[in-house]
Amino acid sequence: MRLTRSAGILLHPTSFPAPFGIGEIGEAAFRFIDFLAESAQTLWQVLPLGPTGYGDSPYAAFSSMAGNPLLINLNWLEAEGDVDPEVLQEAPAFDEERVDYGRVIPFKMAVLRHAATRFRSQADETARAAFEHFCRDHAAWLDDFALFMALKDAHNGAAWNTWPWEVASRRPEALAAWRERLDDAVFTHKYIQFRFFEQWQALHRYAEEKGVQIIGDVPIFVAYDSVDVWANPHLFKLDENLLPTVVAGVPPDYFSETGQLWGNPLYRWDVLAEEQYAWWVERLRQTLRLVDIVRLDHFRGFVAAWEVPAGEPTAVNGRWVPGPGEALFRAIEAALGDVPIIAEDLGFITPEVEALRRRLGYPGMKVLQFAFGTDAGNPYLPHNYEANVVVYTGTHDNETLVGWAGHLSPREKANLHRYLGPAGEPLHWALIRLAYRSVADLAIIPLQDALGLDNSARMNHPGRLGGNWSWRYRPQALDAGIRDRLREMALTYGRIEPDEAASIPGYM
Repeated sequence: MRLTRSAGILLHPTSFPAPFGIGEIGEAAFRFIDFLAESAQTLWQVLPLGPTGYGDSPYAAFSSMAGNPLLINLNWLEAEGDVDPEVLQEAPAFDEERVDYGRVIPFKMAVLRHAATRFRSQADETARAAFEHFCRDHAAWLDDFALFMALKDAHNGAAWNTWPWEVASRRPEALAAWRERLDDAVFTHKYIQFRFFEQWQALHRYAEEKGVQIIGDVPIFVAYDSVDVWANPHLFKLDENLLPTVVAGVPPDYFSETGQLWGNPLYRWDVLAEEQYAWWVERLRQTLRLVDIVRLDHFRGFVAAWEVPAGEPTAVNGRWVPGPGEALFRAIEAALGDVPIIAEDLGFITPEVEALRRRLGYPGMKVLQFAFGTDAGNPYLPHNYEANVVVYTGTHDNETLVGWAGHLSPREKANLHRYLGPAGEPLHWALIRLAYRSVADLAIIPLQDALGLDNSARMNHPGRLGGNWSWRYRPQALDAGIRDRLREMALTYGRIEPDEAASIPGYM
């Protein structure tokens, strides 16, 4: 599906201002949608929305289909009668600019358990009917997820492969016994998902009313310690003890002599094919309940993935193994129709990967920070773009523009200034303008770059343990100057139609 020429902002919801230590689906989220609409931005890109596990990474979730409990608006639950006001009044003080997950998680989860208990005992008939409808509608993934999380709670958060064998291997009689034993906890996790989806869908509807589409992120791989693997072991390359035989990564390259060892289990694509890729179809179906456009992470892995024997200390001793190729996407198309998909095609891209992307018609990605290290033939320089791409100044894994500019080599700096021409505005705005005026159909800017922030606002440092995914902005950051500048660029470079622009508040 060809996407309309437009522009937007990359911002994960955890970065919103909010009273309880982490961004949530609250007032700031709705005001951010207003800011986008007033800035002539019609796209909002988020990172994966699943419940985060080890390292707090949205790319290592306990489920590829559930929502993140930490994003739930607690004041909304108070208004629903699920939370005693005194519970929130006794909340500790939280950092306004960083997410301290070690403090946020126990506080919010305790409040959510309290809310589930109150809901179960005193919800009215209408609320109970809505909850039961949600549970039926999402039963395909929700029943396993709620039991999985209840079992994790019962085993002090331990990975599922360390649970008693009859539970890890999903013996029906063992699961039935534990489901009865953990009835309250299972209910709690179903309630949490009910409230997450209720709140997010209200925000999604508001975005739609304001003309803003949400781009969601789907990682190709899932975490081993996830309900996806526990409930579907036959879909992954596991041994008789349910441990991975091989894991995912990328081979050695210019950036790393030993490659990257991600550790995710790899798919048995032959089994998935026999099942008409039903698990992947359901995953995309579920994602499209929350967002409008899907960004597929590590698209090249669908052609071939780097497979490393489990237990290897690095990714050096791996090999390329074929992925499903076009067959997967035709199965998705047959089941779901023409799904709007962006292919993350960064890194080592072969002609086969490029050919698949073109056959499918998916836009690829261009990142300006990669553009200035070589010569005029660099594929990330805007004059080399085709229209069916999405240009970014940077992604969640990159430095901010301001931080990146401070680390350029003399050659990169000379190439950059020669390409931009005479200086007339701050460098980060010059690069944003470069993205906007390119032929790329979509231009997406991390909010940190629009705000002109340095690397203290960086979202993720790949390979660094701890301290990631924690940046937040203050409410006053979204000021009229930034709004007007983004709107001017969108109008100047045709990223919004003039008749649409006329309806923007404040447009003259």
